[in-house]
This record gives sequence, structure tokens and C-alpha cells, in this order.
Amino acid sequence: MRASQPLRELISNCSLPTNEARILLAHLLEKHYQLPRSALLSRDDMNLNEQALQEWQSLVSRRASGEPVAYILGKKGFHDIELQVGPGVLIPRPETELLVDIALSEITKLNKPATVLDLGTGSGAIALAIASAAPLASVIATDQSAEALVIAQQNAKALNLTKQLKFLQGNWYGALVQQGQFDVIVSNPPYIANQDPHLTQGDLRFEPSSALTDYGSGLSCLQAILLEAHKFLKPGGLIAVEHGFDQSESVVDLMKIADLIDVQVHLDLAGHSRVASGRKQL
Repeated sequence: MRASQPLRELISNCSLPTNEARILLAHLLEKHYQLPRSALLSRDDMNLNEQALQEWQSLVSRRASGEPVAYILGKKGFHDIELQVGPGVLIPRPETELLVDIALSEITKLNKPATVLDLGTGSGAIALAIASAAPLASVIATDQSAEALVIAQQNAKALNLTKQLKFLQGNWYGALVQQGQFDVIVSNPPYIANQDPHLTQGDLRFEPSSALTDYGSGLSCLQAILLEAHKFLKPGGLIAVEHGFDQSESVVDLMKIADLIDVQVHLDLAGHSRVASGRKQL
């Protein structure tokens, strides 16, 4: 690769898809030159210095080996906030924003400061997005991974949301100690079955398996969360969980077994059943 190649040639000669090449190159322009993404067009004849060029080659190589773009950049946008992410946490996905929207809709209907519980918070994506959009809400986020909680706490600090959130380590409700009951409970738990071929494809190969699969049928974590929900929901309180595109019927059945009412199925932007919600009886 010649050091004299301008930006436009770096992109056109790159082996990666054009959109990914642009994302990585924009990252370098911001990091090394404090230039916005628009510089890819407005300064497309610009040459990178030797340090930036070497880093570009490294980034392209890492992505070509399959490493997720979010891990390479160390960040990911999610529901109007930007999160630090790394190999110890699940990469937040657009379909999970549906879970946030459902929670925020419920908080708005309450018309009072809400108490929210996020089970298995990972990078803190769901909890922080809710706290950012609903500044009067009080949010508790749990995770069994100490590594994930470190990243979540760093994200809370970067977003200036530490006063709204409390992070607790433990497995699902086991992390709670005298925390009372909640207006809203949300969770995006591991729901991929252990033998699902998707676990060996794409970005999933690099993400923590414990955040993706329950090492069983894919339903055990959802079952644990839903069947215990009545102990931690206020009367009339809402629980919403993300699940696999083919798990909707099973999750709805679990909600009915848990004596939840007003059970609803919510579709993601692709038209898949992605979230189920239900309420504790009054």
C-alpha cells in the first residue's frame, strides 16, 4: 500500500465493504486530525501520515478477520447515546431499542418518577438509554459479570448519569438486596439456543457467549426472569423482555404461567416478534 494514496483511493482499494471502510477511516480522521466524517468527501485528496496509515492497515486487517466494527472502534451508538463497548459485553443492537421505547412509554404513562430494573445490563445500554431519556427515573441495573459492570459504570460516568443509576452484581434478581418493587422491569437476556449455528457466525463469534446463550434451549433465562417477576413488580407494573424471532409463542406462554396480564407482542423494524410485555395484576 503506497503511503501517498489519498482517502478516496484508500476506500476504493479496500477489501472491506465500502460502508465499513468509511466508518473505520472516519474514526481515524477524528482520532488523528480531529476532522468530521464529512472530510471523507470534502478532503478526499488528503493523505494520511505514516502513523495513521499504519493504524488504518491494522484496522482493516482486524475487520477482515471478522472482529466486530464496534469492538474495533470501542464504541457503539444506541438510542441517542454513545456507549463504550468491548469484548466483555454484548454489542447493543438496533432491535433492542424497542425495549427502551416500551419502557419509556410506560414511564410517561405513570406521570411520576418511576423505578426501573434492568436485568443483565451488559454495557448498560438499556438502563442508560432509559435514564438519559427519563431523567426523573431511578434505575437499578444488574449483571453477573464484573467486567461488564466496569464498562457500564464507565458509560454512566461518561454520560453523567451516575446519580440516576445503581449497578449491582449478581444473577438476575439474586443481585437485589432489599431493593423493593419496581414500576418497570426490562431485560435482554441470553436467548440463543446452545447449538444455534448463528453462534459461530459473524460478530457473535467475538461476543461473550454467556451474554448470547443459556447453554441450553434458549428459554431458561427468560423463564427465570418471568416466573419470579411478580415478587419484584409493583401491582400493575410492567415487565418487557427481548427474545428470539421464533420464541414469541413460548415467551407468551411463560408470561401466562407467571400470571401476568395484558400480555402483548411487539414487532421490531424487520417485522419480527422481538419483545413481549406483561403486567402484574393490581
